[in-house]
Amino acid sequence: MLEERETKEPAMNPFQKNESKETLFSPVSTEEVPPQPLSLPKKPPLKICGSNYPLSIAFIVVNEFCERFSYYGMKAVLTLYFLYFLHWNEDTSTSIYHAFSSLCYFTPILGAAIADSWLGKFKTIIYLSLVYVLGHVVKSLGALPILGGQMVHTVLSLVGLSLIALGTGGIKPCVAAFGGDQFEEKHAEERTRYFSVFYLSINAGSLISTFITPMLRGDVQCFGEDCYALAFGVPGLLMVIALVVFAMGSKIYRKPPPEGNIVSQVVKCIWFAISNRFNNRSGDIPKRQHWLDWAAEKYPKQLIMDVKALTRVLFLYIPLPMFWALLDQQGSRWTLQATRMNGNLGVFVLQPDQMQVLNPLLVLIFIPLFDLVIYQLVSKCGINFSSLRKMAVGMILASLAFAVAAAVELKINRMTPPQPGPQEIFLQVLNLADDEVKVTVLGDENNTLLEESLRSFQMPHYAQLHLKTKSQDFHFYLTTHNLSVYTKHSVEEKNWYSLILREDGKNISSMMVKDEGNKTANGMTTVRFINTLHKEVNISLTTDIFLSVGEDYGVSAYITVQSGEYAAVHCRTEDKDFLLNMGLLDFGATYLFVITNNTNQDPQAWKMKDTPANKLSIAWQLPQYALVTAGEVMFSVTGLEFSYSQAPSSMKSVLQAAWLLTVAVGNIIVLVVAQFSGLVQWAEFILFSCLLLVVCLIFSIMGYYYVPIKPEDLQKPADKQILHTQENVINLETKKTKL
Repeated sequence: MLEERETKEPAMNPFQKNESKETLFSPVSTEEVPPQPLSLPKKPPLKICGSNYPLSIAFIVVNEFCERFSYYGMKAVLTLYFLYFLHWNEDTSTSIYHAFSSLCYFTPILGAAIADSWLGKFKTIIYLSLVYVLGHVVKSLGALPILGGQMVHTVLSLVGLSLIALGTGGIKPCVAAFGGDQFEEKHAEERTRYFSVFYLSINAGSLISTFITPMLRGDVQCFGEDCYALAFGVPGLLMVIALVVFAMGSKIYRKPPPEGNIVSQVVKCIWFAISNRFNNRSGDIPKRQHWLDWAAEKYPKQLIMDVKALTRVLFLYIPLPMFWALLDQQGSRWTLQATRMNGNLGVFVLQPDQMQVLNPLLVLIFIPLFDLVIYQLVSKCGINFSSLRKMAVGMILASLAFAVAAAVELKINRMTPPQPGPQEIFLQVLNLADDEVKVTVLGDENNTLLEESLRSFQMPHYAQLHLKTKSQDFHFYLTTHNLSVYTKHSVEEKNWYSLILREDGKNISSMMVKDEGNKTANGMTTVRFINTLHKEVNISLTTDIFLSVGEDYGVSAYITVQSGEYAAVHCRTEDKDFLLNMGLLDFGATYLFVITNNTNQDPQAWKMKDTPANKLSIAWQLPQYALVTAGEVMFSVTGLEFSYSQAPSSMKSVLQAAWLLTVAVGNIIVLVVAQFSGLVQWAEFILFSCLLLVVCLIFSIMGYYYVPIKPEDLQKPADKQILHTQENVINLETKKTKL
């Protein structure tokens, strides 16, 4: 390098006393360079198999793979955890999911500030990784059913997610840059290839984790339900491995000291320019060409010029958050949509949260496809497919993806039973008595709400009843032969109920059972039992799913099982064992089994279907995933490339911070819409689709009037001077050699 050559050559020059090298080379720098102390030559870094790649990057790449596995694996099951473990509604689950995602993209600003101004990249990664691991531990503890109640689980989950957001966001801007620091300047080509491998490790970790962790959740049972503790614990273990692997390379890393945070300098420069302009708003003071010129009293001219170039690009960032608002709903709204679809693809059963694996998989396919095929074909057709046009097309594709998602949602709604609305309930009557029973339901004003006659063990159906208030007492008259029985039960709006009739000696009695609104948790098959025997029954549905049903019309909770054939389910009472034939259980359906006594044979199960099976295949989501991923490739990759080409090299880190902030703001948009829109799901999809089309139009107008900067125009005047000086240096060295 030129600077190294300048410090070493004077010692070997025999004419140094007569004519110093500083005199010959005076055009290189106008500043006086202090003498450098002699230092021993540094030990060359260890290489990988004789190549120019430092051995230290192997630890960094493995660390990144494990960390991305940890993050995306935990995030893949997060929405269903909120919905089915913490029992939040869909809007709250979506809001908290996107609040967490937004925080993960705000904290990189903090991590970069700590690394650049205080601890350096290495220590920042180590310390925040410890916070990251602690967050995973707390999050996994919050998923243990035996640890406290609902409030404890909620507090532990929110604390764990906050720590994870601080950890993953804090190390995000440090790891890739720290890997780049391991290379010497003369190995720039190897450094470029390293970033490709680094990006590959990110996608590999995302791809594998989003496929495996939903299996850990759904295929493994913990405490009789989905094993969320294991689904969170395994990513936590991967984060521990990531930390250990990264720390193992400590002695061979190059660790540059903190160099100051350029982001804070830019913010201070802009703030000073605004405040200085405000303080000097008098008409007597001459105007300046650009509003940033008001920072000239405090900040150097070169920094102001760089900030001017930066603000031109940041202005184009204003519409970008809306794109991220749509893209990041793959893990929330689209996953919730998948829970009401049939995941049985014949060869294997796909979990609802496993559909997210399509995104990283399609990214790996689409990037070379677009670069090597599509963009080349467009270029040969003579179309000027500029970066801004690619980003606009990416927005249009994402908008179309949500239009397709809305169409799929409407198709699901046509196949799904209606849900009770405000001041409504759904009621079904199960007649488990031996004779026919006439049921009359009266409201508070003795108005007849329902009247029907039911034979013994007649297949029931849900009837929709309207309430006067949010909760109300219903009066039931049960008539059989010459016997009439009166009873009263309280109900609350937006719920499902089952009225169970049974014989109590010569009388008829009833009990009201609240059914779960979303019975098919995770889109899986769910079952429950009513035991008419006089003894408790222990049922072994699978090798790891057991439940007990109390005697004399005990009702079990809903149990999630895999769909399939259940021809011989082992059951046991205190004095005998027997088998129940439950038959075929369809994917996504809800079943009720009534265990009855048969005097001549073993007890049997009367089977009825509360909720029909999911008929629409989960494969119908493939078009919307393909469209949104194609939009992501055209928007995200092109957007970063365009941004870097339009801003000075000193502003790259500021652009990265601003890019991450657009992702954070996009998640906040989803949070606000989910909480306050009040729209049905298909209408919300249409809303997002239309909003992005409007934003795309605005972005296109902004891009039309944007004048791109040529790369050579971004070269600093000092760089041009050095380049000219280097030419003179060559001539001087030639003359010196002749002398």
